[in-house]
Amino acid sequence: MGSASFLKRAQALLRIRNQLARECLAELLAVFVLILITLSGSAQMVTSFETKGNLLSAYLAGALGVMVAVYTAGGVSGAHLNPSFSLSMCLLEQFPWWKFPIFMAVQTLGSFIAAGAVYVLYYDAIWHYSNGTLTTSGPRETASIFATYPSDYLSLANGFLDQVIGTGLLILGILAIMDNRNKGVPKGLDPVVVALLVFSIEISMGANCGCPMNPARDFGPRLFTYVAGWGAEVFSRGNGWWWVPVVAPLLGSTVGTALYQLLVAFHHPAEDGDPRAEQNSLVLISTTGTPDTEMSPGEKNAKEMLPQKK
Repeated sequence: MGSASFLKRAQALLRIRNQLARECLAELLAVFVLILITLSGSAQMVTSFETKGNLLSAYLAGALGVMVAVYTAGGVSGAHLNPSFSLSMCLLEQFPWWKFPIFMAVQTLGSFIAAGAVYVLYYDAIWHYSNGTLTTSGPRETASIFATYPSDYLSLANGFLDQVIGTGLLILGILAIMDNRNKGVPKGLDPVVVALLVFSIEISMGANCGCPMNPARDFGPRLFTYVAGWGAEVFSRGNGWWWVPVVAPLLGSTVGTALYQLLVAFHHPAEDGDPRAEQNSLVLISTTGTPDTEMSPGEKNAKEMLPQKK
């Protein structure tokens, strides 16, 4: 009884009622969880000389990290996790443009903090594996634990195209999963299906550059390695590769969004009494649910951001 009373008092004292603040905190935590799991899978693989993990286990960790992250913040911020997805939602008028730079900054910050956590977690392993030298190239390089780098054969142009195609497929697949007027996914299983989508892309398109597909996931940890001792080479390696996984996924998001709209969503048959269907727009907002009077403003926004299955 006393414990419950303490929890209620703590909630009353600490609860944040500002909608944007709640969304940012949830998004920060979700991205932190995603990157913590993703980079830890990579660190375990690299520092153990692949005796306690391999490329497949690292990709699986990243995909499962997506699932956990979406469950963590999906009902509050929509669990965008990725500026590419936030951009897609802006293009579809499901997310206000003024929030886009805020979410992008929060997602990058979450990635940066998670990279620091992985460095602390695997501190001894990283220094043992690298023989006391933090490098971005060579047989004992460790920078690739945190950020992506191109294969030796990959040109910037091919790498850019790689990220446009990979991210475009990611966004197209997510829009299909979210589209209530398409096949649909059982309620509550969206994160699982999205994780499988991510895994399928990673194991089929990861050879060129590790399949970043997320500007925040790549730039935040890369910035951490710069300040943590790897030096400026984290930005110069690969002919200045660093900007490709920042810019190309945003273009890929635009392409994937446009393709799904032009080839699928615009052509859904109109339904009586559904003005959005009559406009041939992608239906991402459910017309059913709890009345607004029973939800806080933040909960109403979360209800709108996440597709509700009928």
